[in-house]
Amino acid sequence: MATPVANSPARTSAPPAKDRRGFLAIVLGALVAIVPFASGLAVFLDPLRRNGRGGRFVRVTGSDAVPADGIPREFPVVTERVDAWNRSVEPIGAVYLRRTSEDSAPECWSATCPHAGCFVAYDGETNSFKCPCHNSTFTVEGQVIEPSPSPRNMDTLECRMQGDEILVKFENFYTGKAEKIVKQ
Repeated sequence: MATPVANSPARTSAPPAKDRRGFLAIVLGALVAIVPFASGLAVFLDPLRRNGRGGRFVRVTGSDAVPADGIPREFPVVTERVDAWNRSVEPIGAVYLRRTSEDSAPECWSATCPHAGCFVAYDGETNSFKCPCHNSTFTVEGQVIEPSPSPRNMDTLECRMQGDEILVKFENFYTGKAEKIVKQ
């Protein structure tokens, strides 16, 4: 029986250390490349991930601010804007709200004239809305009074009550068009 020699190399099935280091370098290199790429892709696609600012319900006022007397009242639409790391509260438009009875839900119109985008004003003497830019005139229900340069009635907005608050689905529409088309 032969005895093993003390200085003879032992046979093992492990791969050489050089192959393991090469594999580890490839894995670490891939991780180093993937992390910045994924971060950049997330930043690039961020606007697609977020909901648009228009078309969401925004608190406008409390229900006690709109009495049931049928007179339209103007309210600013204020929302939070996020720009990179900055957050600010800014007005984004205005609406007219009106209630005709205590049981009725508020009616809501955009304060922007559908003709050229100026803000309309409520005239209490004539009980109508008037645009100061080109003399478009609307009834208290938002209907065009002819002759008027406005191509359509005042833009109605979806409005709902949530507890004692009035929420409006605020949207901007293209002006100068006969169809009511939401700006994206």
